[in-house]
Amino acid sequence: MSKKFGLGKGLNALIPEDTILSTLDTKVEKASDIKENVSILIDINLIKSNEDQPRKSFDDEKILELAESIKSNGIIQPLVLKKVDDEYIIVAGERRWRAAKSIGLKEVPAIVMNLTEKQILEISLIENIQREDLNSIEEALAYKRLINDFNLTQEELSKRIGKSRVTITNTLRLLNLSEDVQQYIIEGVISEGHGRALLGITDSKVQCELAQNVIDDKLSVRELELLIRKLKTSPTRAKSKAANENPYYKDVTYKLENYFGTKVNITNKNNKGKIEIEYYSEEDLQRILEIINL
Repeated sequence: MSKKFGLGKGLNALIPEDTILSTLDTKVEKASDIKENVSILIDINLIKSNEDQPRKSFDDEKILELAESIKSNGIIQPLVLKKVDDEYIIVAGERRWRAAKSIGLKEVPAIVMNLTEKQILEISLIENIQREDLNSIEEALAYKRLINDFNLTQEELSKRIGKSRVTITNTLRLLNLSEDVQQYIIEGVISEGHGRALLGITDSKVQCELAQNVIDDKLSVRELELLIRKLKTSPTRAKSKAANENPYYKDVTYKLENYFGTKVNITNKNNKGKIEIEYYSEEDLQRILEIINL
């Protein structure tokens, strides 16, 4: 009986266990000589990076650390490749490939699989997500692509990749940040925590100004949160509604805006009132509905 592949618990759910051999005794010098689903040695010069690889930035220092490990222990886990004409594209294992190239290896162990474009995307995304090889913006884009391309809900994605729905929702919210702020997170000059705090600001220009303050003044997440609170309660930005003049409601408003990643208004009269959550597109509304599990 053939084994089924499926979106799920890492590469073991996508690659049959019997394709990985403990001894690599086959060397392949051209794509026409390959045997599918068998671990073989392949000329490193025949391998190319996948342009659709979800990971766009690579930490040079970590690549060097991996290269040192490969020098001592070799490549323990084979790359996963797809044959394209006389070359191979990487489905999983680009960090290993880059590290191997940096130390001049001539060949690397790999499994060559006959995969569709969707399966390639599936394996690449899940491997990177589960290995935590992506920065938070790349991870958010990976979640979004899995949801869109495989028509999944956040709850379904949560079950299939083994991460909580709240984690997925909070990561996806980072895509509401301005492009400049997202780039700061990708480059590592501000943290994911800073990004979450900045979600409480809907004006992209102000987001960027605050992010620059974080960089220039080396602000912690807590210091940024306090700065945002002061900004929201300053006379020029103070809200006129009575509810927001109460420190309790100010704090609740701030927390809700951070949670939903959008503007929130609370009105109160005689201990009764309403909460208004703003959205700016159908996609934004769907994102909010996902957060409250509707």
